[in-house]
Amino acid sequence: MDNNELFIKAVKTMIAHVGEDVEREGLLKTPERVLKAYEFMFGGYKEDPQSILNSAMFESSNDEMVLIKDIEFYSTCEHHLLPIIGRAHVAYIPDGKVVGLSKIPRVVDVFARRMQIQEQLTEQIADALMHAIAPKGVAVVVQARHMCMEMRGVEKISSTTTSSALRGLFKRDEKTRMEFFSLINSSSGNRY
Repeated sequence: MDNNELFIKAVKTMIAHVGEDVEREGLLKTPERVLKAYEFMFGGYKEDPQSILNSAMFESSNDEMVLIKDIEFYSTCEHHLLPIIGRAHVAYIPDGKVVGLSKIPRVVDVFARRMQIQEQLTEQIADALMHAIAPKGVAVVVQARHMCMEMRGVEKISSTTTSSALRGLFKRDEKTRMEFFSLINSSSGNRY
């Protein structure tokens, strides 16, 4: 039996375990659909964030903060296999190199599309940028809702968890850190 067949068998076992009929019409193709969904949701294991970042690296004299905020992501809690839904705010201060802007949200997705805890996700994004770009500093803030808290357990609807990872200037220099937090907390009325 190959891995796909084992996965499909496991999903059928889960369906039967909760008391459903795996032969019911609406559930006949569910195991195959779950397989495809999992292949997408956990596709981050097959991607290399360093390759993504290195594919669009450019020399630049810019030494001011570059910030991409409100990067929407979906992840999966490694403890309960339930969704984590959130936004990441990522900034760096270049030191001779900049990276293509679309690569930063892609790196967020690479790490989000793995079984995660939010604290680890935040650290992984920051460390990948530090390693690939070698900037003067990196700051990452992740704000997310955890369905393992909302759908089960304490059942606290709409509670948001915030985590941060600061590297380089963002950790050492209070003015730089405060500028970052001010920018991510400001709402821009201008949408382009």
